[in-house]
Amino acid sequence: MCGQCGRRVPRTVATCRCGATLSALELTPRTGDAASSGSAHVVRSVLAAALGGAAVVFALVWVGRPEPNPQPVEPSVAAMPPATAGDPRTVTATSPAAVAPPQENVPSAPASPPAPSLPQVSAGQPASASLEEVVARALPAVVLVESAEGRGSAFFVAPDTLLTNVHVVGNSSSVTIKRLGGATATARVKRRAPQFDLAVLKLTNADVNQAVIALASAATARPGQEVIAIGSALGTLQNTVTRGIVSGLRESGGATLVQTDAAVNPGNSGGPLLNRDGQAIGITTMGYAERQGLNFAVAADHARALVEGRPVPAAAPGLSRGAEVQGLSPAVPTVADRARTDGTRAYQDAMATAARHAQTIDDNWGRFKTSCYGGTVPGGPSSFDREWFVLFEPQGLSGTVAPGCGAFFADLRLNASTVRDAVLKAEEAARQAGVYPGVRREAKRVHRLDYPGWER
Repeated sequence: MCGQCGRRVPRTVATCRCGATLSALELTPRTGDAASSGSAHVVRSVLAAALGGAAVVFALVWVGRPEPNPQPVEPSVAAMPPATAGDPRTVTATSPAAVAPPQENVPSAPASPPAPSLPQVSAGQPASASLEEVVARALPAVVLVESAEGRGSAFFVAPDTLLTNVHVVGNSSSVTIKRLGGATATARVKRRAPQFDLAVLKLTNADVNQAVIALASAATARPGQEVIAIGSALGTLQNTVTRGIVSGLRESGGATLVQTDAAVNPGNSGGPLLNRDGQAIGITTMGYAERQGLNFAVAADHARALVEGRPVPAAAPGLSRGAEVQGLSPAVPTVADRARTDGTRAYQDAMATAARHAQTIDDNWGRFKTSCYGGTVPGGPSSFDREWFVLFEPQGLSGTVAPGCGAFFADLRLNASTVRDAVLKAEEAARQAGVYPGVRREAKRVHRLDYPGWER
């Protein structure tokens, strides 16, 4: 306390604000000040004790809580490829970004639903197409083939080039093809390889937008692999699709065959056997009708050389062959095909024999018209393949037969009936053998025996 002005002056200050100099006595702490200092010390001690007790309680409560155990989230291998050197995503062990700062008491965000899983596709390869898409792309490239030998299948490997079987085209120099939409065209048989039962067809007027099927090596075929066969089952059910697996690779007469359990019927011959990429690994050639799931396609490796005009190798390069198929070669058709082939040959022979008899009647008919018949023939020679077919027409001859020609006329009619009976007999046998109607019609046209009134 300043003795001059009465102000309270800190003990450490020697001069008061009024200018008075404090004596040493006045600088000595007073009893009241000591008491105040002791009280303050007590207050500070109480506060420290209180704070210490609170800290102990808080620590006990915190220790009693469950310890947080955050689970680290591993990045998905499929979603994020491994980082490589120089990749900006690469984080080294010493990088600050490698250590995430701790975040306490931060509520976690709700987990988002996982992204849909996508198929893993190797670089440069398209995603696998569905079976329906593979078939849809292949169908426009497969056609029905009709020749003098019967009906079968073929498929485009280029806009102007098709592959089929030799036993489908036979000895024909040209065949008729029918596309999926119904349009028809004439194709020339350009090359044959009977030992592999393969034939190449060529079109003169090619469609640049024509769908084609690529050839793949049968060496890629593995037992159990899924395959698809497309063809004209029974020669009438065009573009029938069946599915199966590769049963194995076989050898027959120097040819490599892909064995499959895909359903194959007569008429499928010459159609493609496809892998799941829509490529032809074989050309359907035969099967055992009396056995289930024993069908064969000649390896496409043989066909590639034939299409390119090169000699067809006896052994397809790179192929690992299985057991030899004894007594079977690619040119041997199914049981039904053999019956049809035999029936076709018998029918053609019958038509040739009937045509020779018909020629004799042609000569007698000319003499009859000149010497024994005074009337006219309805329609004239242009009405029928042979004018004497008018003998089977109701009221076909309106004139009279000259006297003395009765026996000659009777013999003429008898011989005509013999030809008719031979044609009808051959027709019935051909139907039972499964000879196609178009084949029968073509044979009759060639031998000038195409007459709608045979069965009257």
